[in-house]
Amino acid sequence: MKEMQCADFQSAVSRFLLRHQSVLDILSKYQESAARSNRAVVKAVTSCGCIEIRAAKAKLPPDADLDDLRQMLSSHVEGQLCDNCRETLIQEVGLNLFYLTALCNVFDISLQEVLQAETDKLETLGRYNLT
Repeated sequence: MKEMQCADFQSAVSRFLLRHQSVLDILSKYQESAARSNRAVVKAVTSCGCIEIRAAKAKLPPDADLDDLRQMLSSHVEGQLCDNCRETLIQEVGLNLFYLTALCNVFDISLQEVLQAETDKLETLGRYNLT
């Protein structure tokens, strides 16, 4: 299978996005796809039960340094997505990427340039990019 490049994906989105040409439509579909991605995670917890969310305030010692934080902080997710929930989440995240790319296309922004700029920023700021 050929490795997909950002430019290939961006070109495909440009060719196949027919119904939602308005930036307003794209924005609302992008937001809807993000909500559906969130919903897929919620359903994996509440309907399927393949994963659990166990969240609590992080207890960080005052003398912890940045290197220690990676071990102390958690995603709060326990378990793994079953095949069905994983496939659903992949589908929903894919739609989110589709509409994000459509938004880039409206404003003539290269998705590859966005990814490269973010990668450069992460590499430059390193652990000081505390997100």
